[in-house]
Amino acid sequence: MTTVAFIGLGNMGGPMAVNLIKAGMTVRVFDLVPAAMQSLAEHGAITAQSACGAAAGADVVVTMLPAGKHVRSLYLGSEQQQGLLDVVAEGTLLIDSSTIDADSARAVAAASAAKGLEFVDAPVSGGTAGAAAGTLTFICGGSDAGFAKAKPVLECMGANIFHAGGAGAGQVAKICNNMLLSVLMVGTSEALSLGIDNGLDPKVLSDIMKVSSGGNWTLEKYNPCPGVMPSVPSSNDYQGGFMVDLMVKDLGLSQEAALSSQSSTPMGALARSLYVNHARKGNGRRDFSSIFEQFKQEK
Repeated sequence: MTTVAFIGLGNMGGPMAVNLIKAGMTVRVFDLVPAAMQSLAEHGAITAQSACGAAAGADVVVTMLPAGKHVRSLYLGSEQQQGLLDVVAEGTLLIDSSTIDADSARAVAAASAAKGLEFVDAPVSGGTAGAAAGTLTFICGGSDAGFAKAKPVLECMGANIFHAGGAGAGQVAKICNNMLLSVLMVGTSEALSLGIDNGLDPKVLSDIMKVSSGGNWTLEKYNPCPGVMPSVPSSNDYQGGFMVDLMVKDLGLSQEAALSSQSSTPMGALARSLYVNHARKGNGRRDFSSIFEQFKQEK
């Protein structure tokens, strides 16, 4: 039976860890929020007193953390405290499913390789619903051997597992995807608002565009206009889903990557500006499809 240490039990990490338990693995968990650990314990997880305590002796470590600085600190440690690389057993597979900058992923991968360990950056797409259903997409960076070891574990939590390339490649692919998603969401919101302002029914317009050249994922799966599509955040006052603050973070990562590679991303830069402005108006914890409200005419 595989023993997995899962560190970071937020809206995504918690359901992911539950699916590992359902797959028959022994799961040791740690989170800074005790209630998050207690919730997993009720599903059969073993709680640990620290991240290093969870990871020591585990076959696999999976982490889901907010930002690159947290990933670096956890794995690499500091003069004051040990990192995971100081305590994991020989042969332990390391998987980080956080969405972070590629340089941080590469730094941790290099330090892991120096200790003879495989590290895979494996950010996810699919949202909280996908995490609960076990249908996430994992976008992996790392060696061929690391990916081969990680894939059976990831298949317990996701339906689509991709190997994008070497260390950091998973992060680059993820931020490219989310930059495009933000642009699609802004454009879809803009088009629907134009139709509404000119007397069209947004559901009829959505149905037209879905099967026309403007069709895209937001129209198919995540319509931003309230009342058009049931069971999506726009029809629940934009609660749940993927927070504006997280989209702002990912768009910041995309623009950092663009600066590093001297890439031209004018639409991504504009989308970031729009989402930053939206967050500053108090919408940071609402779903990112709430950008639709920025285009509504005041009645």
